[in-house]
Amino acid sequence: MSETQFLTRPDQTRLAYCSIPGRQPGVLFCGGFKSDMTGTKAVALEAAARARGTAFTRFDYFGHGQSDGRFIDGTIGRWKEDTLAILDQVCQGPQVIVGSSMGGWLATLAALARPEKVIGLVLIAPALDFTEDLMWAQMTEEQRATLLRDGVLREPSDYSEEPYEYTLQLITDGRTHCLMKAGIVFDKPVRILQGMRDPDVPWQHALKTIDAFRGDDTRLTLIKDGDHRLSRPQDIDLLIETAWSLIR
Repeated sequence: MSETQFLTRPDQTRLAYCSIPGRQPGVLFCGGFKSDMTGTKAVALEAAARARGTAFTRFDYFGHGQSDGRFIDGTIGRWKEDTLAILDQVCQGPQVIVGSSMGGWLATLAALARPEKVIGLVLIAPALDFTEDLMWAQMTEEQRATLLRDGVLREPSDYSEEPYEYTLQLITDGRTHCLMKAGIVFDKPVRILQGMRDPDVPWQHALKTIDAFRGDDTRLTLIKDGDHRLSRPQDIDLLIETAWSLIR
């Protein structure tokens, strides 16, 4: 694997990233909520990029992995700015952005902010607008009351021994970055990979997502027995094939 480096942000916090040089277009990987750049998909994509001689970058958002900051202080807006900082200061030339779960939302936000640098999107179980549609909308009245009273809600997770912490700031900031109701004007290729046994981002959300994209070259692949992670060997093969179909 490539060596970890650090990008210092204006507030002096550091973002950890790994980047390998190679042919353009390059590939930028955006991980999910509370995930880091050492995950199966990120590492597999890097290995594939290295084998093909393609530039590749993966990184940790503020409060994730090896980057500075506390996860609880993060917001969609903050993580969007992290993504743009990596895109602007680390990635060279045009990019295909691969975004997993929350990373799908951030990848889309980055593509809209830097259309001249992004030639396509590969979105894995994309959780666009998840703070509103998959969190706030699904909370019980008791959970909402706790969040409004305490500013934080702690819930058990299938992905960690420690409970996940959801802040009121995450919800309110997320509302300023929601995309799907207004529609997403992006006229470049978009590929969505979605498991139909995903308990976190239901496949019906992927249908709403593809409908929100206004570009014609937008395709959804449903994997009937796929879960949220889509990290099985056959899922990784499909991901690599899909990503490289956009840079050939």
